[in-house]
Amino acid sequence: MCLVRLLATLTAIACLAGCGTGAPASPPASPPASPTATERPQSSPSPDGLFSRIPGIVRQVEPSVVTIFTPGSLGSGVVYRADGIILTNEHVVEGQRRVQVAFADGKRTDGRVLATDARTDLAVVKAERDDLHPATFQPKLPVPGELALALGSPLGFENTVTAGIISGLDREVPDSAQAGHALVDLIQTDAAISPGVSGGALVNARGEVVGINEAYIPPQEGAVSIGFAIPAGVVTWAADQLLDKGKVTHSFLGVGLRTLTPEIAQSLDVGTEGGAIITSIVRGGPAADAGLRRGDVITAFAGQPVRTSEDVVDKLRDLRPGTKTTVEVQRDGSTEQVDVTIGEAPAS
Repeated sequence: MCLVRLLATLTAIACLAGCGTGAPASPPASPPASPTATERPQSSPSPDGLFSRIPGIVRQVEPSVVTIFTPGSLGSGVVYRADGIILTNEHVVEGQRRVQVAFADGKRTDGRVLATDARTDLAVVKAERDDLHPATFQPKLPVPGELALALGSPLGFENTVTAGIISGLDREVPDSAQAGHALVDLIQTDAAISPGVSGGALVNARGEVVGINEAYIPPQEGAVSIGFAIPAGVVTWAADQLLDKGKVTHSFLGVGLRTLTPEIAQSLDVGTEGGAIITSIVRGGPAADAGLRRGDVITAFAGQPVRTSEDVVDKLRDLRPGTKTTVEVQRDGSTEQVDVTIGEAPAS
């Protein structure tokens, strides 16, 4: 069932990029979180020089982007391994075991859905080819303002590319949690994402995949070029688990986080320049049981310094449920050490 139909009951706040093509379209929706983004990429060339490089970037990446056909719908995918392993969104192949895969060289083969994970909205498909061109994935988060190219098959127009920038990080699609699939910790881009682009590649100026295209907010909601992608670090983390054991184990802290910017630190009179501020606490979750509070600023987690919310999420993925660890927080002008036992994310 297409997630857009679920979201439609909530006034269709967000339209997932794989749904509603009329002709072949693709369904939608979900996640854990994201990698660190403290390192800036190599300095970029001038805007004119950068845009003149786009055709070359497209030629480099295009063989790694495919179209995935299911009965009555379509989406996109990205080649992960040369032996036919392809990544796409779970909502693109939802409920399917067999699909058709079309490649940039014009060939088309059968594909088999190996494993899916609704929480990250990712799926692994095995195509009947062993001569593919794997994409290069960039595990670090991109930087807002970077060039972003979205590749996929909008409305069935195969091998389409749109250009824009990285508009923001750590985004959440409005009201998606109410539909049962919380779309959080996403990359925002203004590169046009349309129905059928779900599962395609969001690429940087070096031809690296920084995200898997996920969703967009439609113009009728007052949006102009607001699209979202799952960060590549989350994608590879989930894909490797799906390939290894057929499922993804999600560790759980039970907090909502936001990177502490200088502006937020000043407005809250917080005596630290970096960290992740806790914006919400899940009742009965590990953080609540440990005594963490809304407004606490996490400055270290599991023995590692924290500068951004992604630092916490990145380290959390390395901790198995049941692991006991320490969270260092700034609270009311003082530093406190809080012991917490990592949980496993609930099913919904």
